[in-house]
Amino acid sequence: MSASHLTFLDRCIAELDTAVRVSCAPARTGAANPADDAPPADAELGAAERDLSARLMRVNHAGEIAAQALYRGQALVAGDSILAQKLLRAADEEHTHLAWCQARVTELGSHVSFLTPLWYGGSFLIGVAAGLAGDRTSLGFLAETEKQVTEHLDGHLQKLPESDGRSRRILEKMREDEIQHGTNAMASGGGELPERAKSVMRYTSRIMTTLAYEI
Repeated sequence: MSASHLTFLDRCIAELDTAVRVSCAPARTGAANPADDAPPADAELGAAERDLSARLMRVNHAGEIAAQALYRGQALVAGDSILAQKLLRAADEEHTHLAWCQARVTELGSHVSFLTPLWYGGSFLIGVAAGLAGDRTSLGFLAETEKQVTEHLDGHLQKLPESDGRSRRILEKMREDEIQHGTNAMASGGGELPERAKSVMRYTSRIMTTLAYEI
């Protein structure tokens, strides 16, 4: 059955299947990992530096889980099929980022957040709420999400150990892609969100990043 003939219930079931796979199975991508262009200098990382890098990349992994879920939630209820496809393409790119972050966390000998299912489920519901507010608001929400993610990545690029070139390459490529997502969203008709909504998004993000850093 083609996607165009799926009922809303069919799509909900498909999203549940995606949620389980993303939350519980190793992420895979056919895209080249930017870290492959960096020399393998992990031996130069001390124990404290390795732990810091692993925690930062775990936070970024959690962020990519959330972003993917947000966009899939928005796509599920989008009023315009073209917008839904754009959102799903953005979610696919976030899944690529997710795979890169997961691979790097594993290389550093650590683990992804144990709260991954919570990040996915909560973000998916937020995405549905944003989508139900209308396509213009949904696009504005996407753009603001990417803006805040970019700010977050800037902070992590400053905190990473200088010798951790592999993590740095990944975050730099992610930053480039996130900026493009935000630009595309506004160009497609996204509206500016109220300051209160932006503040709530920042507060929610701080809770997630703080917990993911530790757990």
